[in-house]
Amino acid sequence: MYELTVESVGPNAVLLGGGVSNTVILSETDAGRIVLKQSLGKLRVEQDWFSDRKRIFRECSAMRQLAPMLPAGAVPEILFEERENFLFGMSAAPKDALPWKDLLLRGEVDLAVAESVGRILGEMIACTWKSQAMEAEFGDQTIFDELRLDPYYRTAAARNPDLAPHLDALIKRSSHRRFSLVHGDWSPKNFLVSQAGVMAIDFEVIHFGDPSFDAAFLLNHLLLKSYLHPEWGAKYEAAAQHFWVTLNAHIPPPTDWFQPAIIEHLGALLLSRIDGKSPAEYIQDPTLKAQIRARARSLILTPPLRIADIWR
Repeated sequence: MYELTVESVGPNAVLLGGGVSNTVILSETDAGRIVLKQSLGKLRVEQDWFSDRKRIFRECSAMRQLAPMLPAGAVPEILFEERENFLFGMSAAPKDALPWKDLLLRGEVDLAVAESVGRILGEMIACTWKSQAMEAEFGDQTIFDELRLDPYYRTAAARNPDLAPHLDALIKRSSHRRFSLVHGDWSPKNFLVSQAGVMAIDFEVIHFGDPSFDAAFLLNHLLLKSYLHPEWGAKYEAAAQHFWVTLNAHIPPPTDWFQPAIIEHLGALLLSRIDGKSPAEYIQDPTLKAQIRARARSLILTPPLRIADIWR
């Protein structure tokens, strides 16, 4: 087995972000652009954080199955898989594609992109809703626990002991909501925006479970950016509303549980991006961290009734 590096790929290779849990390289070839992705066993964070490298195989399977169910180009095409190296190759986004995160941090908030992100998630939920086949293949939530619940919720609970009963109860309630595929990292960094549309990437935390987690994950990122750039807060709020309305239109009835579940996760996720193992890298000011922590506590202890009330 070998570890993927730019040098091992060739002269026309470029190291991409890959987050903390993967090595991702873009290679320009005669046949076109290809992205190589290899999972890491030990994640690139200050604290010890480990995860089973075989999660990459679930990611491949999920992307293969979702591609024909979602809008064209919404998911990369899987080109090949090297199981012995925990690696696969996939099609690249168009050359003009930019991460939605980069655009948002520049104050470029396109509401059509927010709607596309809500539509892709809504269609993923709807087309896998209560699917016995999907639950049989993706029902194991070990990777979700390793990469989300433990480093986010349990770590935040350990650092805020008075909130631990609330976060523990949330984990238990969420574990019983087994409705559809859940991406697990529905974050602006995982949407590539181009003239061709929006492409969703990074399905390594995919599992069958509680879709309200994905919705809260995206809203949490927009809320964090509202604290970082309050001058653009109205734009981020509008994006959140367009995302939410579009998403909610796709959820199979009854839907009365969906909005409260999202708000419940949102408070926990907001706290986790300050006090978890993977804090938001762009929130550095101690005073700002304290403000966000206080807001997270408020959301956890006295949650609003509607998503529309969160920004206000």
